Amino acid sequence: MTTATLTSKGQITIPAEVRRVLNVQTGDRVEFVQVDAGRFEIVAATRSVRELKGLFGKAERTVSIDEMNRTIAQRGASAGLRAGARAAARAGRAK
Repeated sequence: MTTATLTSKGQITIPAEVRRVLNVQTGDRVEFVQVDAGRFEIVAATRSVRELKGLFGKAERTVSIDEMNRTIAQRGASAGLRAGARAAARAGRAK
């Protein structure tokens, strides 16, 4: 079992073996995720958004920003969010 000591400033040094397994380096971010009462997991939060490419397969068609804004406004209005949809539509036209 790998351990670390908490300093008076509330800091810990992640042991080298754990850093290697998490593939984290100086300046990288980690997240503490509560998995149970009193239990946390440390998760590397350093992945690039580029790693998501291809995750969902190839897009069936290209969608323009205007189409996205119209759809957001329509769905918002149908969900009873008419004021928000009007503001979103105005913001889309102002650009």
